[in-house]
Amino acid sequence: MTIGIDTLPGPTETRMNDRYRLYGANGSPYSVKVRAAMRYRRLPFDWVLIDDRVAGVLRQVKVPVIPILQHPDGRLENDSTPLLLDLERRHAGRRIVPEDPGLAFLVRLLEDMADEWATKLMFHYRWHDEVDQRYCAQWIARDRLGPAGAEAIDAMARQFRDRQVGRMGLVGVQAENRPVLAECYRRVLALLDAHLADAEYLFGDRPSLADFAWYGQLWDLGIDPTPATIMRQTAPRVHPWLLRIDDLSGRQEGEWPAPDATLSIAARGLLAMAGEVYLPFLLANARAVAQGSERFTVTLLGHEFSQAPFGYQAKCLRQLRELFAALPREARLRVEPVLELAGCLAPLATSH
Repeated sequence: MTIGIDTLPGPTETRMNDRYRLYGANGSPYSVKVRAAMRYRRLPFDWVLIDDRVAGVLRQVKVPVIPILQHPDGRLENDSTPLLLDLERRHAGRRIVPEDPGLAFLVRLLEDMADEWATKLMFHYRWHDEVDQRYCAQWIARDRLGPAGAEAIDAMARQFRDRQVGRMGLVGVQAENRPVLAECYRRVLALLDAHLADAEYLFGDRPSLADFAWYGQLWDLGIDPTPATIMRQTAPRVHPWLLRIDDLSGRQEGEWPAPDATLSIAARGLLAMAGEVYLPFLLANARAVAQGSERFTVTLLGHEFSQAPFGYQAKCLRQLRELFAALPREARLRVEPVLELAGCLAPLATSH
């Protein structure tokens, strides 16, 4: 059946089967993040690839980005983090955010870094080299158009490739930033490969919001030619992990770690990266936004990193600080030493 915009339920109409509908694309890290989380949670939903038949759904959300989740009552929402947190509130069981507020904060911090920093790694490797540009543009065009014929697919691939390559400087993935991005990718792979030798998830025996966020970015890095080759050669445990995370609907729920338990290798290492790279980046970006600067430069891993300031990422820093400030006293006292050791405490504990 052709799914068109005219088939979308109205705001008060509820479909009889009470299912969600998730609009997204296989090349979108945020789409597969939400899809995998919903599969794990065993929520009833239909996966709908965005194409010309359903593209009108993009006009019904404030910011036309995927994924878009259509609720059974017809309501539409996007932005993967609030979307998944809303599902946490609506559905009990198989939760992806720990009940303990201290652990929950650490999960949110690592998820935020995946969404806002690891996406730079994905974007850089996807659009920097010619081989990746060609492959990814063709893949994304075919995902969108299906069997539309070579001429139409080539035309869309060229258009999409030109647009994305043109955005590289805007999002900070230009060639001069490559040393920082390449080193971050190497570190993430090394951390996960070591972690996966005797563990499965970042926090305990069950996947968290942070696992799904890192899976989303690494899923594309594990497909695109250059980063996929690096992954398979240097971190052979990571790609099989991605394949498992993609559909955990059949896995047992597992347990969260005790609130005072020692964190996993990967969680500790990623928190250290947040302290060394992500939070300094957010601080420099927030200063540039506040000052109205057109560009900013910050030293990361011994290299200069430069990009245009981004208002959304200034909002991310504010939200992380608000979450940290709202922690109950016992949870805050418990996570403060962990954050201080990782170099994260000072950026999170200050409001200016």
